[in-house]
Order: sequence, then C-alpha cells, then structure tokens
Amino acid sequence: MKRVASFALLSLLAACTVGPDYRRPVAETPPAWKTDSYWRVGEPSHAPLAPDWWQGFDDPALNALETQALARNQTLAAASAHYAQARATLAQTSALALPEVDLGANASRSRISKNRPVTNYNTPNSTTVQNDLKLAPTVNYDVDLFGRIRREVEGAQASADQSRDDLANARLVLTTDLASDYFSMRELDAEIDVLNRSVDLQKKALDYVQAQHDLGAVSGLDVLQQQAQLDSTRVQAQLLLNQRAQVEHAIAALVGTPAPQFSIAPELAEHPIPPVPLGLPSDVLQRRPDVASAERAMAAANAQIGVAKAAFFPSLTLNGTVGWESTAFSSLISAPSLLWTIGTMASQVVFDGGRRSAAVDFANQGYIAAVANYRQTVLGAFQQVQDGIVGLSVLDGAAKQSHAAVVDAQRLLSLANDRYSGGLVAYLDVITAQQQLLTSERQDVQIRGQQRTVSVALVKALGGGWDANDAAQKPLAAHDGQEVANATDKTPAR
Repeated sequence: MKRVASFALLSLLAACTVGPDYRRPVAETPPAWKTDSYWRVGEPSHAPLAPDWWQGFDDPALNALETQALARNQTLAAASAHYAQARATLAQTSALALPEVDLGANASRSRISKNRPVTNYNTPNSTTVQNDLKLAPTVNYDVDLFGRIRREVEGAQASADQSRDDLANARLVLTTDLASDYFSMRELDAEIDVLNRSVDLQKKALDYVQAQHDLGAVSGLDVLQQQAQLDSTRVQAQLLLNQRAQVEHAIAALVGTPAPQFSIAPELAEHPIPPVPLGLPSDVLQRRPDVASAERAMAAANAQIGVAKAAFFPSLTLNGTVGWESTAFSSLISAPSLLWTIGTMASQVVFDGGRRSAAVDFANQGYIAAVANYRQTVLGAFQQVQDGIVGLSVLDGAAKQSHAAVVDAQRLLSLANDRYSGGLVAYLDVITAQQQLLTSERQDVQIRGQQRTVSVALVKALGGGWDANDAAQKPLAAHDGQEVANATDKTPAR
C-alpha cells in the first residue's frame, strides 16, 4: 500500500504544470469594411485567395517570374532554413521529457604499490596487478514534477509554428513585391511608349513648322518653341528608361539572377485586373501569416512564464545503473559480476538573491509585449486592407476620368492644329495642346499601373492565399545550395 500511495503521489505531482495556460487575447474586429459607390465586394465575398493568386492577372511573363522567384530567392531560402532550425529545436526540447540512456564501458589494467599506506596493521600490503572490466548502462530521468519541461515543449512548439508562419509571410512578401515591381515596370513601359509617340508627333510638327519658316510664313520663334518641346520630351523619355532599368534590376534580385544577366522585354499588352475576394474583417485574422506569427509569439511568451515559475519548485531526477564488472572478459557477463544502483536526486534553491523572481517578471513583461505586438499587427492589417479598398475605389473613378481627359486632349490638339494651319492662332496654342495630351496620356497609364499595384497590395493585406490550417509541415529541400521554395505552397483558406 505504501508503494502504491507513493506512486500515486508521484504521478499526481508529475501532472502539475505551473504557470498560466495560454488563451489567445481578444482582438477587436470591425463588423464590415468601409466602401463607396465606386467599388463593391465581389461575390462570393468569402471566396479564398488561391496560393498562386498572381495567375488571375493572366500574364505569362509574371507567372514565369513568380515561379523562378519561389525556386531561387535567397531570402525565402533563409526563412526555410530558420523553420527547419525551429523544428529541430522542438525535437530537441521534446526529447527532454524522455529518459536518457547512456552506455558506459571501461577497461583498465593496473598495479597496486606495495609501499602504499596500510589500512589495517594486521594485514601487510602486497603488490597486485589486475584487470578491471566494466559494462554499465545508466538511465537518468527528470520527473518534471511541476511542468518545467512541458512548458518548454509548449514554448518550442509555439516557436516552431511561428517560424512556419514567418516562412509563409516571407513567401507572401516575395510574391507580392515581385508582382508590384513587375507592374511598375509595365507602367513605365506604357509611359515610355507615350513619350516615344509624342516624340514622333512633335518631330512631324517640327518638320511642318520648319517648312513654314522656310516659306516665310512663320517666325523663327515658332521653330524654337517646337524644338524646345521636342528636346524636353526626349529628356523625359531618357529618365524613364533609367527608372525602368532600376526596377528591372530589383526584379532580378528577387528572382535570384545577377542583374547584368537579366532583362525583360518591354510589353504594352493590357491584362485584366482580377476581382479580389475580400470577405469579412474577421477573416484577416486567419488569412494573414504575420498575424498568425504574432499570435504564436504570444503563446511562446506565455509558456516562458511557466518555465520561469517552475524554477521556484524542487526538481527530482531518477537515476539507475545496471551492468557487469569483472577482472576477465570470460566472466564479465555472468551473475556474480552483476552490479546495479538505483537512486534519486532532489534539489531546491533556497536563496538566489531574487534571480528567479526577476526571471518571472521578465517573462511576464515579455508576454505583455507580445500581446501588444499582436494587437498592433491586427490594427495594421485592418489599415492596409482598408487602404486597398479605398485606393481601388478612388482609382476606379480616376481611371474613367483620365480616359475622358485623353479623348478631350486629342480633340484639343486636332483643333489647335487646324486653327494654326488656318492662321487663326499662334503656334503656342499647338504647343500647349501637345503638352496637355502628353500629360493626360501619361496620367492615364500611371493610373492604370497604380490600379494593378494597389490590387497586389490588397492581396498582400488579405494574406495572399495562405492558410494556417494547412501550413507546411516540412522544411524545404535543398538543391544545389538553394531552397526549392515552391514546396511551401498552401491551400487557400476554407
């Protein structure tokens, strides 16, 4: 009965886990997004974003770049390695809950001095030479009475989950940054095309004015005005070429290719802007990997409180040894050579000058900071989604107005040319009309480019097809020094 009672008491103590159990703090979520007459939520609004959301833009060049970036980007490879490290740390910490078995073996031959100090005056010393052979496995087991190891495993699990979410966030940031840079480059392609067409138009206008000047119909002032306008447009086109090169180099770094070996041909094709499935504001808390990462950081910080509090309680270690010892190999594994020990060791810190109390305070403040970071991350997520909604709403109306402005500017230039040819206005009116058309066309292509970049920003704000319930469970496989990052694709949220 005493043995049964002792075992029951030991089991009860082993079930104790000090420190607070983790409960996710509540984050306030708005009931709905703020929209206006320009923009409406697509149906069904709860539809998830696909992991390869960029396919919705129907741009083969973008699709190829995204595939290359997922396979070769080094930032994503580093995030994958960190996730593998976190999983290894979890395995290492989980092993602390299991007994440790060590196999020890010893073989020696020694001679004892005859002139050593005697221990019994009735028995004289003698010289002996003998072997000592020993084979003895040892078992050590931390009983974990108050849950220190269990809290450490809990914290390691939360940290591994956080690292997984960080990997998903790195993938999201990579794909959205690449798409944003790509659409910025296509916007520059369209602007350069506008300027090149303006240069051609202005060269024809200069030839016409020069011919009129040669006939004495106009003064040299008209020629100089048109020449200055042409030179200014050419300068703007050159500056845009430099901007495009910078964006192209940024894309090269994202896809893991040296900039001197990378180039993308200009393209003017228009691709549709796919509708973004918005859903409810509360969906953001499940869709965004950075929000999930911040939540897992809270869980890890909460577990550290338990680890710190467990230091106030005694620790108990069970240990035992069973093996054989003999002077000859022939009799080593035999019943007379058997040896064993079994014991326990308990320890309790009596005085530490407040070190453990300070550790608990540190863990508590770490949890408070993690909660604040989580709530701020949620607030930032709502801000970014609302920015995307408002941005698309405003740009939708602006795109319609800018297109109308281009049509009006084209009519204005045609009218100015006719009136100048008829001698009704000075050539300055034609120059003004040319400038207005150039400004309107550039503004139109800029707005269309912004619509795509804002759409990508909204995808990023919504989580970009990531799903916490189906996150990657394995680190990425290395190949030729690079991580195959597309192995982290996740199914869309349900």
